[in-house]
Amino acid sequence: MADPAEDLDALVRRIDPDRWLSSRFIDDAQARADVIALYAYDHELARAPKVASNPLLGEIRLTWWREALDEIFEDRPVRLHPTAQALAAAVRRHGLPREPLEAMIDARYRELDAEPMSAEDATTWARGTAGATAGLAVRVLDPSADPAHATAAGAAWSLALRIGGDAAQGGPLRGALEALLRKARREVKALSVPAFPAVAHAALAGPRARGAGTAEWSARLRLVAAVARGRI
Repeated sequence: MADPAEDLDALVRRIDPDRWLSSRFIDDAQARADVIALYAYDHELARAPKVASNPLLGEIRLTWWREALDEIFEDRPVRLHPTAQALAAAVRRHGLPREPLEAMIDARYRELDAEPMSAEDATTWARGTAGATAGLAVRVLDPSADPAHATAAGAAWSLALRIGGDAAQGGPLRGALEALLRKARREVKALSVPAFPAVAHAALAGPRARGAGTAEWSARLRLVAAVARGRI
């Protein structure tokens, strides 16, 4: 029987290669698996608006995950979904708070609106999704670190992906991305060496915003340099 943790790791490697590569710099295998669980959770939330044929179905999918959080934080049996199970274990192991996990759900509702995002909307969305995920990853990797120092970096990476994948929105959102990157580069200096893999993928924001495909070996080199210097 396959190890569920290995299955999640393989999933994240396939659908989220940037953050998967960043997670390779986490020395502790259990902490690495718990960070992977956070990335898998973020992926499941991201899928909700994309696979639903209408906003109501998207809301139903997001509600499913809110109910999963109820089970996790009310110490009830957690539904038999590999990501929900792995998330529950990570929450209990590290005492992760509910608020940022719930904020990640709330942020995805913006994607159910067909209206293009303004720069302000996009920044709020990015902070609530990948920004919140980065902060939670910091909590796993170094409980003494301030997770707020990771939010801008996670948000910048997420916004870069959005810009690279949507030429129509790319121009209007570039100013927001530049502002996030400036803030992120200041703030990640305060992160410890163990916590830095939570934000290392932000070093790939530049090529992602340009829509450039980066080979895995090239991305690895960028991340090695970022981790070695503690800079994105």
